[in-house]
Amino acid sequence: MAPAIETVNLTKKYGSLIAVNNLNLSVEVGTIHGFLGPNGAGKTTTIKMLVGLLKPDGGSAKILGNRIGWDKPNLRSKVGYMPELPKLPKHLKGNELLDLYGRMYGITKDKRLKQVPTLIDLVGLKGRENDLIGKYSKGMQQRLGLAQALLNEPKLVILDEPSLGLDPIGMVEVRDIIKKLAGEGITTFLSSHLLHEVEQICTHVTIINKGVAMASGTIKQIAAKLTGSFAVEVEVDKFSEAVISNLRKLPVVKDIIREGKKLLINLKTRDDARSEVSQAIAAAGGIVISIDLRGESLEDIFLRLLDKDKVTAHGRV
Repeated sequence: MAPAIETVNLTKKYGSLIAVNNLNLSVEVGTIHGFLGPNGAGKTTTIKMLVGLLKPDGGSAKILGNRIGWDKPNLRSKVGYMPELPKLPKHLKGNELLDLYGRMYGITKDKRLKQVPTLIDLVGLKGRENDLIGKYSKGMQQRLGLAQALLNEPKLVILDEPSLGLDPIGMVEVRDIIKKLAGEGITTFLSSHLLHEVEQICTHVTIINKGVAMASGTIKQIAAKLTGSFAVEVEVDKFSEAVISNLRKLPVVKDIIREGKKLLINLKTRDDARSEVSQAIAAAGGIVISIDLRGESLEDIFLRLLDKDKVTAHGRV
């Protein structure tokens, strides 16, 4: 099956500035793929090229197996897009806007009468659909923009900062909507600077900086390339030296750091070794009070990659 999004050496320049630099990107069908990077990294420029708002200066891109281009209405009808901070006409009501977009998509009146209220409810705007958009908060406009992106029942949804302007409850609701889309087989490609949100929702991520893709894959795959191993943090009651002795005998254990009843056990693997660790502790007469598998968070990975890029730029690697 062809990727939902595929770019080969995609490039965009603004004079002497290379905003997107030979970007190779592959987004698998049915995934929730996060597109991460600092401000000015090239995320929005990439998205605008993917949806046909900007023309690439080099390379190629495909959406759902087809070369990009807004001269292909059949392809456009399969893609939903929400820009960063969507600018919506303030003189229209929420349901009027969705009905207007529905007509532009060629959706029949009967279907619009069913689809619009369903989406209004889905994004949490029920009861406000007859209010003027000019009276909507930034978060409410963001929700309406999301509803608009889903109006044509797309196979691929491209979202630029979908949680921008939302309160914590709104973020959870948008997260649940995106997970629901994935459950229905819809691919979601989203740009975000909220690393914690991305870590909770995305199955795959691509990290970009200065227009260059620095890493791509699952969070676990990217972390494995950088750090290579996990650690187990465990709190032990009835602690004894026999506990340490048993743990050191495990082939997966690299080293052990002790602080009172707590042990930080660095592993030689990225496999989950909590079961082996628990059994070794119990066999030595210890009691496990708590045990957690620790790895680098997405924020740790992100900062490490940016720091590595900064070091490379200064010629120290």
